[in-house]
Amino acid sequence: MDTADEKAAEGAVQPPNPWDPLVRISHWAIAAAVITNGFITKPGSTAHLWVGWAVIGVFASRLIWGVVGPAEARFNAFPPSPAAAVRHIGNLLRGGAREYPSHNPAGAIMVYALWACLTLVTATGLFMTDGKSPTTIAEDRAAVAAGNWPVLVNPCSESNDGESQFYTRVAGEVHELAANLLLVLATVHVGGVFVESRALGRNLIRPMIAGKRRRN
Repeated sequence: MDTADEKAAEGAVQPPNPWDPLVRISHWAIAAAVITNGFITKPGSTAHLWVGWAVIGVFASRLIWGVVGPAEARFNAFPPSPAAAVRHIGNLLRGGAREYPSHNPAGAIMVYALWACLTLVTATGLFMTDGKSPTTIAEDRAAVAAGNWPVLVNPCSESNDGESQFYTRVAGEVHELAANLLLVLATVHVGGVFVESRALGRNLIRPMIAGKRRRN
């Protein structure tokens, strides 16, 4: 079988149950967290911080699953390849969309882009809070309100010097930028799912909810 035939064979693969429970739960949990912290909670609030910590736990479990999970969930099942993504989009526009056993090449690029933004958001959030739990931060704020002034302006240092405050401001700006980019990419992702669903003639959202692909 030549290379073209091999690629065609790969594209014809349509496993009946490609998304295991952990992939599905982590996907929707992170989506819910992004929406909650992006549109509902107040930045810096206790609720905002708790959602952030929950995301860290869910995201970490998904990354571990990318190494030890089933074949379709592993990183080597959807390596990032810009060239393959461009080819896939071209095929999609020409009406030649193919099936893939895991994320298609364009979807894979989107997954890694979303994860990169999520990593930036969580890392800068941890930097700005010095990794303190929301409970500890709430206690510190209560102490400030009572007239006791723990170090809060720059939690990464025992002093509130100008340099430390500068890094905290930079982290805050990166945090906001990455969060906004995450929302934009998520919107593009949803649009791409609908476009590909029409091209393939089947609902791509259903497998991420129920797990099994229904053959139309």
